[in-house]
Amino acid sequence: MHRTIDMPAPSDAEERRSKPPVVVYPNETLPPAGLDVLHAARRSMSKIAEIIVPPREAGSFRVPKGHFFRIVSTEGSQVGDLNLWNAADLSERFFSGKTRALHATHVGVGDRLWSTLPYLRPMATITYDTLGWYGWDADGAGIHDVIGTRCDPYTNRLLKGDDYHHCCHSNLSRALASEMNIPVREAEAHVHDVLNVFMCTGFTRDTHQYFMKASPVRPGDFIEFFAEIDLLGALSACPGGDCGSGHSSDLAPCYPLRVEIWQPEPESLAGRAFPERSPYPGTHGL
Repeated sequence: MHRTIDMPAPSDAEERRSKPPVVVYPNETLPPAGLDVLHAARRSMSKIAEIIVPPREAGSFRVPKGHFFRIVSTEGSQVGDLNLWNAADLSERFFSGKTRALHATHVGVGDRLWSTLPYLRPMATITYDTLGWYGWDADGAGIHDVIGTRCDPYTNRLLKGDDYHHCCHSNLSRALASEMNIPVREAEAHVHDVLNVFMCTGFTRDTHQYFMKASPVRPGDFIEFFAEIDLLGALSACPGGDCGSGHSSDLAPCYPLRVEIWQPEPESLAGRAFPERSPYPGTHGL
């Protein structure tokens, strides 16, 4: 538990504390998401593929640029950990920290999932969310966070002293290794901080520790994304189930998740600009 050192406050303590907050990255100048066009395109789309991600496992999928994909709750309340890569270049991958800085700790319709430096462009735009009604609850928790990193066997060993191989980090590593036909240790280097799909999280008000609580997701709920570039994705059905009690074990009830790929009519996106990588020249002042 975090403890403060018993130090007397200086005479100007309240003045120092009373400074106004300043949003670090005002996002009014971000390129618009173009939701009107995307919502119109949704009306013409048809499902062309799907995969089922088994409980405590992960699965991989590909989404062509200009298509939509959904993550769907199927049989019970279940959280998923999502990784995204540029399908042609694994070095460009989802950047949860910058997504959090540009949008918020939890993301929803109209927010984008941004890629790592030096690319820094939208990889996907959230277009629909059946849990959008949840907002912020009395504990300060929200849905779909970009705070948590993913459960992993290293932290599990650190805290519990044993090895558990169905942590989301391991699940994602195995899924990527299988998809790319590469050794799992090579794949692991490309696994990154996740979007915690359907996960209900926040920070405690007293110690400001990251907490989770039972997800409100129910069968039939889904979150939907529009692929701004050609994507390779991997989704882990977290061993914590709804994450209402714990994770990284076989104790919680767990359920499958479904990933669906949807194709709109091409003319519905006519004239829509797709994002290019950052134009910053990479000179860094030299």
